[in-house]
Amino acid sequence: MNEQKISAGSYELNQFLQGGYETDIITTLYGPGGSGKSNFCIILATSQAKKQNKTIFIDTEGGFSSERFKQIHNGTKEEIEKDLQNILLLKPTSFQEQQKAFEEMLTHVKKQTISLIIIDSIAMLYRLELGDAIQTSDQEKISKVNRNLANQLRTLNEIARKQNIPVIVTNQVYSKFEPTTYHLPPTTSIPENRVSMVGGDLLKYWSKCLIELQNHYGKRKLILKKHRSLPVKELAFEIIGPGIRKRGLF
Repeated sequence: MNEQKISAGSYELNQFLQGGYETDIITTLYGPGGSGKSNFCIILATSQAKKQNKTIFIDTEGGFSSERFKQIHNGTKEEIEKDLQNILLLKPTSFQEQQKAFEEMLTHVKKQTISLIIIDSIAMLYRLELGDAIQTSDQEKISKVNRNLANQLRTLNEIARKQNIPVIVTNQVYSKFEPTTYHLPPTTSIPENRVSMVGGDLLKYWSKCLIELQNHYGKRKLILKKHRSLPVKELAFEIIGPGIRKRGLF
């Protein structure tokens, strides 16, 4: 069976993903700040808005910019204002508000035709809430926060699978120092700093597509880490006014 896909909003991305994002799964874009995650989301949302398709955009980091939407859209003032109405923007500022945003999202999904759901980012407010619980050693709260994030991801997965609505989420990363506790031959080297996603195993479990974004001194690339039908591969790119474009390899 051929998986259905929606345009990623970019010729280069569509080529890279062989048609765009799959519609019945969660796709996670993860990387450090400044790597382009929010840009990818706005490019995608703009593409759908121009087709008069409705997008629910849950923005937890203030990454959605109407000015960036205008740059990518490149239409008349009237066209831009009309198409902006196709984006239902929710802006929670706490993990509790994120829960309420999910409830509002479900209401919209039930009442009208939604073509796309974007969460940018899924784990930032979760991470803040979890940090507070850890600081106070509140084991009950820690369990509750983790359970709530798992329930949110389960909800997104059900929407994607049962209603064929593509779900795109972004996530942050952190570096974890792992000291070497065993002996290796002198010629063997292992990385001591590993980059991991916030909420790691939960996001990896629920996401059928994982795309890592990197930014090394302004040189950006994305790496397809996990996909149901495509191999691991890379694309070097740069952000420009209308979106992104492919650039030479590093």
